Amino acid sequence: MRVAALLLLLWLACVGAAPIRLITDISQRRIDIIYTFRGAELLVFGAIQYPAGGVPDEVPGLAVVVRGPAQAITLRKKDRVAGIWINTRSVRFETTPGFYAVATSAPIRSLVDERTAAIYEIGVDNLQLSPASGNNASETEEFERGLIDLRRRTGLFAEHEGDVGVTQNVLYRARIAIPSAVPVGNYSAEIFLIRHGKVIARSETPITIDKSGFERWVYVFSQRFSLLYGLVAVGLALFAGWIAGLVVRRR
Repeated sequence: MRVAALLLLLWLACVGAAPIRLITDISQRRIDIIYTFRGAELLVFGAIQYPAGGVPDEVPGLAVVVRGPAQAITLRKKDRVAGIWINTRSVRFETTPGFYAVATSAPIRSLVDERTAAIYEIGVDNLQLSPASGNNASETEEFERGLIDLRRRTGLFAEHEGDVGVTQNVLYRARIAIPSAVPVGNYSAEIFLIRHGKVIARSETPITIDKSGFERWVYVFSQRFSLLYGLVAVGLALFAGWIAGLVVRRR
């Protein structure tokens, strides 16, 4: 009896000390880009599994981050020199995400502290773009602001504060818009459970965005046979111009 009681107490202690878990799923793990692709909407949803089933009265803080493949980007700025516009300055960023969107259950500043936001890159302004051009800090910051502004205007960087819905402090959901200009590659949906400014639980789900059908064939052909692809493109352009010239002359 004493052994059974000790085992029961040990089991209760383990259950009570079990970590909080995030159970997450998404509406689609693969998005195919075809010639009619006009963008998509990704639904991220799930539940918070509390230890011993105890649901707190406090509304949980949640951040949902969907990000695409990192890529190196070189930004150049033109200035007028002797009446001619030429590239005079440039900055290279090594780890720029091709797509980044974050949805939160509350404003980011009230949800996480600055250190946590920087560690987990929660928020567009907290992205680690890894400048590698040796420029001074003020110049790098200027180019970084320009890059972020450009990506915001094309829909490739987005923030949706307060757009994570929470039901009974257990179920959560968020909708992320995927623009038509999104690059292909491997993506991830990261969900962060936040309390008192700190991340206390995290989950991650992979997503694939790729071309399909004829677009896929053209993309693969251009990557594997770039020289031939360029020659074919030039030939088609010349042929189209020749046809257009014939039509104009006949009129």
